[in-house]
Amino acid sequence: MKQQSLELLHQYQQTPSAALRNRLVTLNFGLVRREAHRSLGQCSESYEDLLQVGSLGLIRAIERFDLSKGHAFSSFAVPYIRGEIQHYLRDKSTTIRIPRRWLELQRQSAAFIRTWQGEHGTLPKDDQVATALNISPEEWGQVKLSCQNRALVSLDAPVGTEFADDDVSLGDILPDQHYRSFQLAEEDRLRLHHALSSLENRTRHVLEFVFLQDLTQRETAEKLGISTVTVSRQIKKGLQALHALLDSSDNN
Repeated sequence: MKQQSLELLHQYQQTPSAALRNRLVTLNFGLVRREAHRSLGQCSESYEDLLQVGSLGLIRAIERFDLSKGHAFSSFAVPYIRGEIQHYLRDKSTTIRIPRRWLELQRQSAAFIRTWQGEHGTLPKDDQVATALNISPEEWGQVKLSCQNRALVSLDAPVGTEFADDDVSLGDILPDQHYRSFQLAEEDRLRLHHALSSLENRTRHVLEFVFLQDLTQRETAEKLGISTVTVSRQIKKGLQALHALLDSSDNN
């Protein structure tokens, strides 16, 4: 088989064709099956899906294999197959970690439910699934809930409650952190302006020119017709007063 693969790879590099590539995939498909089996116990994806993804890795290996380097094709292809599967699983993974035993029970339950539905035309009850899996109904409830919670929910999913119509989506009721930040900033700005308005006129003008209009102390002094020393003193006095006023409003 190795010799046949090398001959086909040589032909494919000379005259690439879909027919030759498909023959190479068929001939080396055992590599894909082995890696799919290896990954099956580490995820909840179906064996068929892993085979399809692994096949993409095998095709990439066929496209990139260089006969002149003298590598064995199997050693070259396995990292491509494994990498493709791992990349797929990373994309499908969630932040919720589920025990491997529960993942296995979930796969077994899916097979049982399909068979039951085919034979009876209805879905089995929870206690029937638990009996088929030889576990307690309580554990089956935990398995089912954990698997449901792994699925990502679209922000466009409708939310139906006594307070919301079907037209309201999940995204509509989630708090907007950017809006919340803006709201807090606006509240702080209003509190600051309220505190400023409580200061005497000269002190307020000095603080507004220096901190809100970004003037230098010299420019502020010229604008108000006072010395820079007075400006400096007014800044210190005003900041202390503002600090006291804002602390007072926080405590009320």
